[in-house]
Amino acid sequence: QDCNSETPPLTATSRHYVDRLFDPDPQKVLQGVIDMKNAVIGNNKQKANLIVLGAVPRLLYLLQQSSSSLELRTECAVVLGSLAMGTENNIKSLVDCHIIPALLQGLLCPDLIFIEACLRCLRTVFISPVTPVQLLYTDPTVIPHLMSLLSRSQRTQEYITQIFSHCCKVFVGIWSHTNTVETLPLCYLFYHSLLPNSLPLQVRMQALKCFSVLAYENTQVSMTLVNVLVDGELLSQVFVRMMQRDQPIEMQLTAAKCLTYMCRAGAIRTDDSCIVLKTLPCLVRMCSKEHLLEERVEGAETLAYLMEPDVELQRIASTTDHLVAMLADYFKYPSSVSAITDIKRLDHDLKHAHELRQAAFKLYASLGSNDEDIRKKITETENMMDRIVSGLSESSIKVRLAAVRCLHSLSRSVQQLRTSFHDHAVWKPLMKLLQNAPDEVLVMASSTLCNLLLEFSPSKEPILESGVIELLCSLTQSDSPALRVNGIWALMNMAFQADQKVKVEIVRCLGTEQLFRLLSDPDTNVLMKTLGLLRNLLSTRPHIDQIMSSHGKQIMQAVTLILEAEHSIEVKEQTLCILANIADGNTAKELIMTNDDMLQKIKYYMGHSNVKLQLAATFCISNLIWNEEDGSQERQDKLREMGFVDILHKLTQASDPNLSDRAKTAMQQYLA
Repeated sequence: QDCNSETPPLTATSRHYVDRLFDPDPQKVLQGVIDMKNAVIGNNKQKANLIVLGAVPRLLYLLQQSSSSLELRTECAVVLGSLAMGTENNIKSLVDCHIIPALLQGLLCPDLIFIEACLRCLRTVFISPVTPVQLLYTDPTVIPHLMSLLSRSQRTQEYITQIFSHCCKVFVGIWSHTNTVETLPLCYLFYHSLLPNSLPLQVRMQALKCFSVLAYENTQVSMTLVNVLVDGELLSQVFVRMMQRDQPIEMQLTAAKCLTYMCRAGAIRTDDSCIVLKTLPCLVRMCSKEHLLEERVEGAETLAYLMEPDVELQRIASTTDHLVAMLADYFKYPSSVSAITDIKRLDHDLKHAHELRQAAFKLYASLGSNDEDIRKKITETENMMDRIVSGLSESSIKVRLAAVRCLHSLSRSVQQLRTSFHDHAVWKPLMKLLQNAPDEVLVMASSTLCNLLLEFSPSKEPILESGVIELLCSLTQSDSPALRVNGIWALMNMAFQADQKVKVEIVRCLGTEQLFRLLSDPDTNVLMKTLGLLRNLLSTRPHIDQIMSSHGKQIMQAVTLILEAEHSIEVKEQTLCILANIADGNTAKELIMTNDDMLQKIKYYMGHSNVKLQLAATFCISNLIWNEEDGSQERQDKLREMGFVDILHKLTQASDPNLSDRAKTAMQQYLA
């Protein structure tokens, strides 16, 4: 076999071990396998050599031969388990040699020690990321058989629950095909692996982890779990007991995750006492500094996920155990060497301190996503804005993403936009972040930019001067609908009450072709924001007349297409509002008056069953017939001939007060 340069040199001793596997004397073969077992323990080089020399197929052959003694078969399983403990390449080689079916077959043997050796090896193979977990399901008898082996010994329990908890993502798929609890190892885990305190912690933890993986973002599984009774007690109550302070931290945390995921999947209400009084306080507790770094990270991230959609939970969390201040400690860790006496732990924590910052940003983002008082509390926490600004330029992409999420959450506040955002010139690092970042960062950063470009934001002017228009126009050409929406949304905000120069620059930079491409975008959000941009561009008469004189034909064409196509009420209302703006121009209104087809469309919408569309269409007519403008008499006469006065007269009797008022105002133009 050809070896690549990374394979260690083959040694004579390795060859000797493999040769002994082929000895005609079974006793010598057994001794050879035992010697091989001792040689490979902790020696990755030796493991790789033996795999290259073809030891695996021979060991599997001996393991499957009914003529081999039980001792030999067991020792073969042990050696294979040891080879699997090496690198991912070793695992790949073992899987390619069909080790999984061979070991699963071995589980049919009645001997417990042999079964444990096979399971230990299977466990090592299945927990590797390179193993296709589907291999566990090719034979439908495997799962029931594994479940029957669970009760054989403490070891079988430990190995099988580990296999289950690593493969249970795929169980969700099986579940959704059959819809029954019985198809899952869950039913066994419910009753046997979770409850008895007599069971080893490891086994109970694997079962608990299995639940958390299954419940995550899975309504069907969560709804089933929430109704499960264990010895007459609801499973959620079992989880609540596992969150008690006298339980191991890992258990408290994983039980809290189970309840969090079930809550987010809609199986438990957010105001249920097991969430408000148990899960939330448990997760807040995990954020305190006496816990290990990974516990604080997991606690904060799970809490952020739990309360993300629920303002009431955000308010409760913000007043629990001084959480907002407690999170500030996440940025100061590890603070002093003396606090951590274990050098290994200190080294580990220094390498992973960025995970704490990421978790804190995520939790702050979740806390501040709705409530103005909480946002104020967050921004007033020591150096918070400086921390966010430095987070935006950290080397870790995950920290940058979490920091921009936090910034986005705070940017929903008018107060913060006017104060802390302006004081810290947050827009500068944000603009820098928008240069060639990955899509998920771009989406968050551009959403935040949309808020910074609102008319009351003091950052709007300096951002405009920084040449942001080109950047936003390029976002509108993205394959990602979210980025197209944000690009056009930011331009829409920018065009609101903007001066002529800015509007001309937007139209020039975006280009009419791209503008009209966006008006036929399959994503409704993109279409709505593009119409919003057009409406903002076509405001104030000189601007309306200038834009319509250069792009009028195309704009009228786009308006026609939208009004004729199958679109939502919102889209059509926005389009009619654009038409009303055009009707307000001095010269632009002629583009409507000379277009009988368009006038018929306006007439149609004045008689529509939806009041919003009637109102917008009536606005158009009102602007066209307004008295104080040149040519108003001719326009009034033409529209009278086309039957608009009769429609207006009818609308003065409309039950909607806004609509009848608008129609009366229009009618007065004829009477004046």
